Amino acid sequence: MSITASQVLDALRSVHDPDLKRDLVSLGFIKDVAISGGSVSFKIELTTPACPVRHLMKEEAERAVKALPGVSQVDITLTSQVRPSVATPQGMVSPNVRNIVPIASGKGGVGKSTVSANLALALAKSGARVGLMDADVYGPSIPTILGITAEPEVDEKNRITPVEQHGVKVISMGFFMKPEDAVIWRGPMLHKTVQQFLGGVFWGDLDYLLVDMPPGTGDTQLSLCQSIPITGAVIVSTPQDVALNVAQKAIAMFGKLNAPVLGVIENMSYYVCPHCNNREEIFGTGGAKQIAQRLNLPFLGEIPLATPVRVASDAGTPVVLSDPTSPVAKAFIAAAEALAQQVSIRAMHGELTPAVKVTF
Repeated sequence: MSITASQVLDALRSVHDPDLKRDLVSLGFIKDVAISGGSVSFKIELTTPACPVRHLMKEEAERAVKALPGVSQVDITLTSQVRPSVATPQGMVSPNVRNIVPIASGKGGVGKSTVSANLALALAKSGARVGLMDADVYGPSIPTILGITAEPEVDEKNRITPVEQHGVKVISMGFFMKPEDAVIWRGPMLHKTVQQFLGGVFWGDLDYLLVDMPPGTGDTQLSLCQSIPITGAVIVSTPQDVALNVAQKAIAMFGKLNAPVLGVIENMSYYVCPHCNNREEIFGTGGAKQIAQRLNLPFLGEIPLATPVRVASDAGTPVVLSDPTSPVAKAFIAAAEALAQQVSIRAMHGELTPAVKVTF
């Protein structure tokens, strides 16, 4: 008995996306079904190349189709098409920038820029098209972390072309000032800079534009959220009570601005001695996860405190690149996948209201 495409699709209806709670066929993820004798091939088009359950779904799909009588071989290709969120930017930013995600913190010193850079690199390594906008105008550190020595250029349409480094398109105030200079600006100048970085930079096609925000809840945050609809923000905190308390204020700010919060990352969560493997919770641990649970926010992951992170960032080759199989790099990659997962959930659900309602 010959195998039909309808039989293949019926078999694949048993495979569900664990986040969207629907089968791959009804989600439209199955493409290009082809049958030749006992061989069946098709594509699974995911919503992000950084999907954390991609291999699980591929294995389940293979088992489901192999169970059909007459099937001897199953060939599955994983592809991806990042959907824009309902907050697709209009006007100021090209609609080809599908998702804009601010990386924020309530206070300085929590490693937000390091987290931003490693998240961007992890997403780019997965195959996504990624931009990184350094909006921390008072202390721009992204050029140093990424080892960028080139300067952006201006094209024939008078648009700034971002510098591409390690597969990520980057713009930063650090490109336009000397290392020893200090930025002493009031709100209107910050607002203009944010607008210039959004509308005056030719980002091209991007799946994700991560925005490394300055710490706090000031003018830059207000300018960004009021200039464009964002996909959702990520909050970075350390486990200390003081950092967690201030992080809650950042979460509250995004809530008041009707901007969704995609999740929380706990940085410097713990330290593992490289000599004896003893784990030390130097700043405490688990506090950010508890806050995420209390506020009904996704917890995107915990990043350990590790010397190689600092060494790699100072050298301009963040740990996701310099030591991708290390535990800390894997933690960054897992957090990036969790972030992409939340962006996909928001886009696929087509929510017209913030992704998470925060109640204090």
